[in-house]
Amino acid sequence: MYGWIWRHLPGNAWVRGFISLVLVLAVVYTLFQYVFPWAEPLLPFGDATLDGEDTSGAGAGQ
Repeated sequence: MYGWIWRHLPGNAWVRGFISLVLVLAVVYTLFQYVFPWAEPLLPFGDATLDGEDTSGAGAGQ
């Protein structure tokens, strides 16, 4: 896939490298601004539950 993209970019290696960098930055920006905020409520990572035990740290109660 990356080879196909590289072959279809215009210019020499320096221009292709610059365009590739811009494309990567655009993808990262899109992910952080639109995709991750949209997906955050759908992911279970923020659903921490405690069962009432002492949570003061490792080794507590020894």
